[in-house]
Amino acid sequence: MTTAEPTATAVEAARAVRVGLGRLRRRFRENYDRAELTASQTGLLSRLGREGPASASELAAAEGVRPQSVAMSVAALDERGLVTRTKDPHDGRRQVVTVSPAGRDFLESSRTAGEGWLAAALTERLTEAECATVVEAMALLERVVQR
Repeated sequence: MTTAEPTATAVEAARAVRVGLGRLRRRFRENYDRAELTASQTGLLSRLGREGPASASELAAAEGVRPQSVAMSVAALDERGLVTRTKDPHDGRRQVVTVSPAGRDFLESSRTAGEGWLAAALTERLTEAECATVVEAMALLERVVQR
């Protein structure tokens, strides 16, 4: 598969998306992260919520971090009651990490708060036509990230 040289417009779009998503992520956190979780803790909890139970080594591989980092984050999430750890039925030396009911509640309330804030901000600052453009742009970005 050959890849074409990115156009100037594509480079500008990539930068705008990167910067915009970073700002949007920070604003989401301002509006929902009441548990004062770190970004990596939030990422692990979200991954577990999306993909289901996993071992610390599986989480480390998926997140591209050291197992020790994941172990510290999992311990913090467990301490807050957001995950549970159980012995792996296939390998008693490993633990399987699962989102707890409190963790599911946290994820749901975070999503609801974040989406509520964003919907209000979009309504306040954009026209209906501009909101439709955002929906179209997100569909295009989804097409870019599909494999």
